Amino acid sequence: FCRVDPYGFERPDDFDYASYEAFFSRYLVVLTRRAIKWSKLLKGNNSIQKSLKVKRYIRKGIPNEHRALIWMIVSGAQTNMEQNPGYYHRLLEGEKNDKLVEAIKTDMNRTFPDNVKFRKTADPCLQHTLYNVLVAYGHHNKAVGYCQGMNFIAGYLILITKNEEESFWLLDALIGRILPDYYSPAMLGLKTDQEVLGELVKMKVPAVAELMERHGVMWTLVVSRWFICLFIDILPVETVLRIWDCLFYEGSKIIFRVALTLIKQHQAFILEATNFPDICDKFKQITKGTFVTECHSFMQKIFTDPGSLSMATINKLRETCREKLLSQG
Repeated sequence: FCRVDPYGFERPDDFDYASYEAFFSRYLVVLTRRAIKWSKLLKGNNSIQKSLKVKRYIRKGIPNEHRALIWMIVSGAQTNMEQNPGYYHRLLEGEKNDKLVEAIKTDMNRTFPDNVKFRKTADPCLQHTLYNVLVAYGHHNKAVGYCQGMNFIAGYLILITKNEEESFWLLDALIGRILPDYYSPAMLGLKTDQEVLGELVKMKVPAVAELMERHGVMWTLVVSRWFICLFIDILPVETVLRIWDCLFYEGSKIIFRVALTLIKQHQAFILEATNFPDICDKFKQITKGTFVTECHSFMQKIFTDPGSLSMATINKLRETCREKLLSQG
């Protein structure tokens, strides 16, 4: 068995190789079929227009060999990169903010200690690439600068694109457009979305919302890392990449779909909790096991389990939750 997965992550000691092999041999068949369909869709000209067909294809998963390209196109990162030639390198050559550089350096060794490609001994060592992307981004978006969590997201982008400049523009697409205000110093967007999830759970899984309220568990305690890291280190790599496929195309509501599916699917299990630490523990456990490893069936569920979830509903909830937070502040 391979101790290191295809992305460079070391598998934990209790990794269940048997069920993973069983899943992956089935999934490989799906991947092969999808790859043929994608090649036909792209016809070697490396461009696509947004359409229902493309949306359907993306929901069914982008083959790894096309992933960076499709993310770049559908997120708008490609257009931005083409319209700003040389911009990324100018950011790296320009003057640096010492505090920002220091903060990023501090986090370098903490980023994916379990990934062999980010080790100092690796050749090439991706820490250097990661450092460049984060420093450039901090100088590009001064309102955000650098904030913990961004290192993991940039790291994943680098693993997939294997390209520094593309990773920078994808990070810009996520932080600047797709996720509303998650990484600003006040993290208002992040706090808002955690409250929005609470409201959605009240609507769709009321028993769980009631349990949380009864034991005084704040949503931020159990789901903040889901939002900050976009499920990195929470769910298996393949599953995270499938979620990101949809996130780049359909926007931030995908995060709510994933969160609601995890909660709804494990409602009975969560409701067994009888106290505060118990609830927190249950939320850790629902992100493990075959349900989340089987990324193909998991992704089908996120579009059916939570029922309808329009951007209009989310935006309305965001408004009321943001006002409530600001009035408390």
